[in-house]
Order: sequence, then C-alpha cells, then structure tokens
Amino acid sequence: MNLEKSQVTWQSPSNIALIKYWGKKENQIPLNPSISFTLNKCNTVTTIKFKDSVKFNYDFYFDNKKKPEFIPKLDTFFTRIIEFLPSLNKLSLKINSKNSFPHSSGIASSASAFSSLALCLTEIESFYSDLINDENFSKKASFISRLGSGSASRSIFGELSCWGKTKLYENSSDFHAMAVKNSNSSFPKFCDTVLLVDSGTKKVSSTLGHKLMDNHIFKNERIVQSNLNFSKLKESIETNNLDLFIDVVENEAMTLHALMMTSNPRFILFKPNTIRIIECIVDYRKKTGNKVCFTLDAGANVHLLYPKNSFTEVQTFIKKSLVKYCHNGMYINDEVGLGPQNLN
Repeated sequence: MNLEKSQVTWQSPSNIALIKYWGKKENQIPLNPSISFTLNKCNTVTTIKFKDSVKFNYDFYFDNKKKPEFIPKLDTFFTRIIEFLPSLNKLSLKINSKNSFPHSSGIASSASAFSSLALCLTEIESFYSDLINDENFSKKASFISRLGSGSASRSIFGELSCWGKTKLYENSSDFHAMAVKNSNSSFPKFCDTVLLVDSGTKKVSSTLGHKLMDNHIFKNERIVQSNLNFSKLKESIETNNLDLFIDVVENEAMTLHALMMTSNPRFILFKPNTIRIIECIVDYRKKTGNKVCFTLDAGANVHLLYPKNSFTEVQTFIKKSLVKYCHNGMYINDEVGLGPQNLN
C-alpha cells in the first residue's frame, strides 16, 4: 500500500469498433460481443487529486472548467462503482480531464474519458487494498470502465480488444474486455484518419440510442448478424483476408446507422458530407485497389482505415478528395495504439 501519494494521472485512448456494440441489458451488459482497434492520438488525460474525507465527494473539471452537464452521468457512474472501490467512501476527489479531440462528436469520447477515469480510480484503490495487483489491475479497470461506458472497457487494452462473451475467445466476458492476441504477423498495422464532418454535439446521445434497442424490431436479427460478422472478422485477421475484413467492417458501420434509422423514434446522425465521403472512399478503392475502408461510430464523422504502408498515398487522396467535405477542413491522423499510459 502506498498512502503517501495524493495524485494520479492516466492517459487512455479512444477506440473504434469494428464489430459494433449497440444495445445493452441491465448493468451495462452488451447485447452482442464487440471488437475494436485501440487508437493512439485520440485520447483523454485524467488527473485525480485525492485526500481523506468524512464521506465521498468529488468535483469534476473538463479543461480546467466545471462542467455541471456531466455531473448526472458521473453521479450514476459513482453509484454503480462505489461498492467495488470501497476506498472512495472516505475520499474527496478533484477530477480534471482533457481530450485531444472534440467531445461528443462521434469519436468515442466516453470510451477514453471513462477508461482514463477508471484507471485513476483503480490505482487509488490499489493504495488502500492489496486485492489489486499487477496481474488483475487491467481487468479491474476494464470492469470499472464498463460501468461508465461499455465501449470504455475496450480502451484498457491494445491493439485489438474484445468485450462480450463469445465462443471465439476463451477468456471473453460480458463484465470486462480482453486483449486479442493476433498470431498472424502478416496482418498489417492500420492507420485511422478521422474525418471530422461535424465537431459539434450529437443530437441524440449514444445512451438513448442503446435504450432504443430494447424494443427494436430488428433486435434479434442484429444479435445473430453481429455474431456472424464477428466470426468473419476473426477469420479475416487470422488469414490476412483484407477483402473480407473490409466487407465486414463496412457492413457493421452501415448496420449501426440502419438500426438508428429504424428505431422508434427513428433518428439520423449522418450528414450529407458523411455520405459524400463514403462514396469517395468506395470509388477510390475500386479505382486503385488500395485496401481502404470506412467505419463510423454513433455520429457523422467517418473513420478511414487503411494499412500503414499506404499512408503517403492515402494522405494524398484525403487532401485531394476528402478534406473539402470536412468541417473547416479538419481531420485527425491516428493509428492503432498499444493502450493507456500511466503519467504519474
């Protein structure tokens, strides 16, 4: 136990799901397993200063400013986790977070935010308890992350991360994510250029979108489809079949938004330029044969995935054909990363 520390800092990345998680059961349990690339540059840095207190309390700052609109979600999170982190009952926290990318715009900000917060809280708990050690620290942090944001559980691990029980991975779980070890050394390292069609706040939150899956007309069909796609994606990675990889990833992206458009009430997060970018990417792939593909999170922005060895050529394509569709010409060049960093 280390009771001399009074501050912890963790940087944790966002991730981009290849097999989408959409819809959940009680207590943040996913309807279907998901798998994602962990990113590198799109991340959240969270610092927590803590001290003894008669009872638990916290102040939250985003970019050094109080953000009362975040408090309801944080209150729910702390209510869920306090039984698993009993040291919080006697601590006062000052939490400060900052993102390297626009918040609430279709990049998984909740994934990086809650994973970095969970890592800080898990480390603090380790100062007071010998139940957390090097072997189970990441699993515990992923479990805590999940109770804030399901996709956050995957950000604890790099480069590939799976969350949700599946027969395809022996140690998979609905309660925490796991790192996926790829035995195929020839599968390329991927880049992800995030094309910022809209850097504003989404009109419909992911929380509401998940809730609308409860009574969705295609709920059961989606569970079947996602598991089939999961199996195909695993095969594509292990056999280096990039055409199959592209087909599955793009199918998942379009399915995610089709589920939004067929929910009750229905909603659309696409923007006109989202569609224009998708059409350009598909046309470029047909003309050049380059193994580029698109995917989307719950927002208007487009993630352009491509092997790192084609970076220079794809960057030329982005500048020539895609930047004009980005809000103020903004895009973020990222790549698959190794996971969180302890910045203490």
